[in-house]
Amino acid sequence: MATVVELISYPVKGCAGIPAARAELTPAGLRHDRSFMVVGTDGVFRSQRKDPKLAVIRPEVSADGTRLTLSAPGVDPLRFVIDPGTGTAARAEVEMFGTPYRAVDQGAEAAGWLSEVLGAPSRLVRVPPEHGRVTDGLTPGTSGFADSSAVHVLSRASLDDLNARITAAGRAPLPMSRFRPNLVVDGWTEPGTEDRARRLTVGDCELGFTKLAVRCAVTLVDQRTGGKAGPEPLRTLASYRRAPEGGVAFGSKFSVLRTGKVAVGDAFHVTDWGTD
Repeated sequence: MATVVELISYPVKGCAGIPAARAELTPAGLRHDRSFMVVGTDGVFRSQRKDPKLAVIRPEVSADGTRLTLSAPGVDPLRFVIDPGTGTAARAEVEMFGTPYRAVDQGAEAAGWLSEVLGAPSRLVRVPPEHGRVTDGLTPGTSGFADSSAVHVLSRASLDDLNARITAAGRAPLPMSRFRPNLVVDGWTEPGTEDRARRLTVGDCELGFTKLAVRCAVTLVDQRTGGKAGPEPLRTLASYRRAPEGGVAFGSKFSVLRTGKVAVGDAFHVTDWGTD
């Protein structure tokens, strides 16, 4: 039986993941997932593609959701009250992959801290309450500042298969963290099983398949150190995981059809399978 063995949220897009034993699944994914984003002075989002040091910034949202703590090696942590953007608070204009969005700026203190850590002028913004983003794919949904769909699922079988190929070529295996999934599933024997799941239930929740997860240069970043450590996994993935639309695919994206609670150990029931 397939079960959830890891739950990871990423409160600040591009920054370190926060594991949990249980979590709430909202229409936009695990609560707080990609609710915040780091942008440059031009409003364009910062990514590990160009700013790999984002990986060593650890964000933690307080249990009541009112405070955010940012930590990184070599600097004092910063803890501040989140501005949720209620009422008539001003909106910042930001951009992600060429698409404009509105966001709530989190103030000068957070901006100064991030600018020091990243070595470049930066601001921290939050998804506003009126955020009405609609994501594409087979099953449309919504998300915060995730690249696309709300939930990224990856199986241990898929990673084991990839690592077997990498080690056969004389290179070191990679940890799951390179791929920044939200739900890690174990119990499937065949790699890529997540690609064929069209609808599934987990905990109190239901998910619908949107698309394959097309991988980029973020997978070349060591998530522990914030340093680039390529060429794997893209070199090996290119030999057997070419995506129809270009690039390479590894893992799958899902939208949230029914919200609820999910926990490590929950069964992962696929209720509808695709044929390819």
